[in-house]
Amino acid sequence: MRPAASLLLFTTLSGAGYGLLAVWALSGLAGVLPPEPLAGAVGLVPALLLIGGGLLASTFHLARPDRAWRAFSQWRTSWLSREAVAAVATFAPALVLAFGWLLGGRVPPLAAFLSAAGAGLTVLCTGQIYATLVPVPRWHQPLTTPVFLAMALASGATLAVLLTAALGSGTTAAGLTALVALPLAWGLKLLWWRSGDRAPPRATAAAAIGLAGETPARLVEPAHSAGSWLLEETGFRVARRHAARLRRLALLFGVGLPWPLLALGLLAGGGWTLLFALPAVLAKALALAIERWLFFAEARHMVGLWYGEAAV
Repeated sequence: MRPAASLLLFTTLSGAGYGLLAVWALSGLAGVLPPEPLAGAVGLVPALLLIGGGLLASTFHLARPDRAWRAFSQWRTSWLSREAVAAVATFAPALVLAFGWLLGGRVPPLAAFLSAAGAGLTVLCTGQIYATLVPVPRWHQPLTTPVFLAMALASGATLAVLLTAALGSGTTAAGLTALVALPLAWGLKLLWWRSGDRAPPRATAAAAIGLAGETPARLVEPAHSAGSWLLEETGFRVARRHAARLRRLALLFGVGLPWPLLALGLLAGGGWTLLFALPAVLAKALALAIERWLFFAEARHMVGLWYGEAAV
């Protein structure tokens, strides 16, 4: 599949934003963070900006952005529509939480809980969009949604360590969350990669044209001589050796560097936490960009059977 920049920005920015929103809201609810306007602003403002930026980026993938409102109409059957509804609905408690924390100097318990729940639900819907796509076998597996949820938590928690270190409060709780979430997220991702690599083909070119059994089939001529939207969206390919190298880089920058940096920062305490957290956040951002690019680049759509693929 083609790694469209709009989808890369949407899934990475909004995922990190929702993860940060959930961590910050629950930290405020648990009393880990003080009910002071500065404490609310340091975490909630970046979270809402990341979420808003991601949602805005998603509209650029639409052929007709002016019709984006129609995405809300199919919530009964479409995970994409459910994601849109959940994303907008989450803004209501998040704004109540922000106003209460920033202007009232208090953390509204219900708003904090609903903000965290809405963040998790929105990311779950995002994962389900891909997990339920049967024509893309690599995505259509049980681990897809858990990976999205774990990556969002790991990104949000890592960013929360940096922000709480700058704030001077709540760093230990955010740090422990990140130290658990990082290996969990990348462990699930490693299992997801291996599951996709080892899975047998779901369909063959012979099956696509109705031939039963082991009858071989090959493409004699392409369906058309000119380019098409289908080829543009599904014809992207990445060499296996490049993918393997990028996976190793993603693991290195995703958990190999951030985890020890965060651990050292927490052990050292004080200004050292902030000093170590900054490169950890930058490394995690790079790893997430690589991971999400590979998510799309390695995916193969069954429509490729009509354009020369022997099996998918």
